[in-house]
Formats: sequence, C-alpha cells, structure tokens
Amino acid sequence: MDYRTYLRYHPDENGYFGEYGGAFLTEELKDAMAEITEAYHTIAQSAQFVNELRRIRKDFQGRPTPVYHCERLSRVNGGAQIYLKREDLNHSGAHKLNHCMGECLLAKYMGKKKVIAETGAGQHGVALAMAAAFFGLECDIYMGEVDIAKQGPNVTRMKILGTRVVPVTHGLKTLKEAVDAAFEAYAREYEDAIYCIGSCLGPHPFPLMVRDFQMVVGQEMREQFRDMMGHEPDVVCACVGGGSNSLGTFVPFLDSAVELYGVEPLGKGDALGDHAASMKHGTPGIMHGFNSIMLKDENGEPAPVYSIASGLDYPSVGPEHAYLRSLGRVQYDAVSDEEAVRAFFALSKYEGIIPALESSHAVAFAMKKAKEMKTGSILVTLSGRGDKDVDYVVEHYGFGEQFQL
Repeated sequence: MDYRTYLRYHPDENGYFGEYGGAFLTEELKDAMAEITEAYHTIAQSAQFVNELRRIRKDFQGRPTPVYHCERLSRVNGGAQIYLKREDLNHSGAHKLNHCMGECLLAKYMGKKKVIAETGAGQHGVALAMAAAFFGLECDIYMGEVDIAKQGPNVTRMKILGTRVVPVTHGLKTLKEAVDAAFEAYAREYEDAIYCIGSCLGPHPFPLMVRDFQMVVGQEMREQFRDMMGHEPDVVCACVGGGSNSLGTFVPFLDSAVELYGVEPLGKGDALGDHAASMKHGTPGIMHGFNSIMLKDENGEPAPVYSIASGLDYPSVGPEHAYLRSLGRVQYDAVSDEEAVRAFFALSKYEGIIPALESSHAVAFAMKKAKEMKTGSILVTLSGRGDKDVDYVVEHYGFGEQFQL
C-alpha cells in the first residue's frame, strides 16, 4: 500500500474502504444521499468554501489547538514522554466542532433549513447546536434517556443554544437508539433538512466527509510535533467509539513510520453487554447503512453495549477503522472503565487538565504504553474536556482517593 496516494482512492466511488463501508439505504433515502454526495464533492473543491472554513476555524473555533508536554505525568509513569493534542481547547470543548461547522456550511450551500443529529456524550450535540446557531439553522438532537441523565450539563448547553433535544426512550436508551431515531426523523424531513452524523460512520458519504473535516487534527499535530521536537513521535493514539477524532488523527500519519493505536472501551470486562470493544470482539455486519465490524447478539442483531463514556458505547465502528486494521497499519487495544477513571484523575491531578471520559481511555493507554516503552514519545489526541463528566465521576468514584496515582 502506497499511503502517499491513500486519500485519492479511499473510499472508492461507492463509499467502500476495501470490503467495508457502502450505503445500505431505503429507496427514499438514496436520492437524498446522492444529493449530499454531489454537493460535498463540489464544495470540497471550492476555494470559497475552503477559505470560509479556514476562517471559521481560526476566528470562531480558536484553531490551531496546541500540543502540550505532560512533564509530570510522564515522570510518574517512569517511561516514554507523553504529549497531548489539546482538542479540549477547541471551542465547545471537543473535536466535534471540526466537522459540525463543515456540515452546517454544507447545509447552507444546499439550501437546507434544519440539521438533525444524534449524540451520546453530548459533545457532538453541543457542537452542532453551536454550529446551527452560528449559521442560523434549526437543530434537532436525538439523545438516549440514559445519556441525558449522565450528561446534564451538555443537555442544558444545547437548550441554551436554541436546540430541541429529543429524548429517546426505546431499547437501551443510549447512542445506538439515538442514531436509529435520528435516521427515522431524517427520512421524514430530508427535503428541508440534512443529517449531520457525529462520527466516521453511517452510509456513504458520511465516513468520507467527517474524516476529511477531522483531518485538521492530525495535520496540525504532526506539524506541531515536528516543530517542537524536530522529529516524528514514536506512537500516536486516540480513543475509538465511532471513530471521528481517531481517524482525523491517524490518516495524516499513514505515510509515516509512526505506530498508530486506536483505544476502545472494555467497560466492565469481556462479557457481551459489559463493553463496547467492537474491534476486539466484533465480526463483520451491517447496521445504520454501512458495513463494518460490529458486536452481535445470538440472533446476529446489534448487541447491547456499555461504557462509562457515553460517546464510546456504540456496537460498531467506522468502516475505515475496520479497513486500516485489515491492512495492519493501525493497531487496536481496549481499556477498562477503571483504567480510564484512574487516568482521568491522574491527568487532572498531575497536569491540571480534566479530560473527558472518552479521552481518558487514550490517556490510560498512553500511561501503560509509556511504561512498556521506557523511552521515546507518545502523542495522544485529547479529544475533549471533562466538564460534562465531573458530576458523574464524583458521584461514583468520589475524588479518586482509592486510586494510587
């Protein structure tokens, strides 16, 4: 594989990354997706669109976000040096705004009046609510009742921004059900609305679009680390739920010698229903309009999943992740709830940075990897800040006194 030309051929014209991806749609939605695909390919080559997006990223989002050396955290782990790409400092507190501004700019180009989306941890919902307010669009966000209860601050933020938060009350009432409900709403309203999926998944062209909008993360961090250190990092890692922050991180590094690691949620353990580690325990399958690796129950249906991090509890993974694993270019590991919470407190107490529980999975992996490596450097995408998680963490874990940091 010549990764220098990777973006030219992936995905192919039908939205496939090798055997993964595609668009499995009702007849009603095929025309809607074709309209989005045509519009995206047109504006992606438009200097006016690109320049407007660059202006928004600089003046509204506050990009570029910095790369930061965790000197104290590195010292207590006694191994390789840990660095963070601070997406928690992106406006809205997470990486999600990178693709939400692009999707809403696309919606305006297409003449749509409303954006529709799902959210788990609420970060995508908040980011889309901000983007919709910026562009003057209506916004409906579908969110499972379980996640609404866990992510109260983000629900409040969405409502303040003028968004309608629609509770999802069926099934496990988490992210998978929120995606179901959002797709159903889009099928009813596609003439006036656009669906803004929150990760690199769903039917083509969403895995392509979200990846492209998120590549700003990896492009910035690669250049920043070179400027800071004069060479590439040894390891780059990011958490993986659906896969937006991680693919945005990995793809700009594909043509390098850097080791790439995606970190999934192992939750409470390896039993089905106790985790959301699709890569570790899943098999090929189709859901939400795309073919990838997914967790299945005994009937071959999407299995119940769990993670302390609401943004990671999804029973599948973006098709490009499945493809990159099949090529052997990206490796995947899993981190438990306990390891993630320990990392949450470690980064908070040693560096003064409170991470999102999603991002804490990547930090936990970096802490373990640093001890194994003993020397070298690990660059972590800190995909979001933990303001949304502090009440939940303190309620269930106190202030981390039980962890030996």
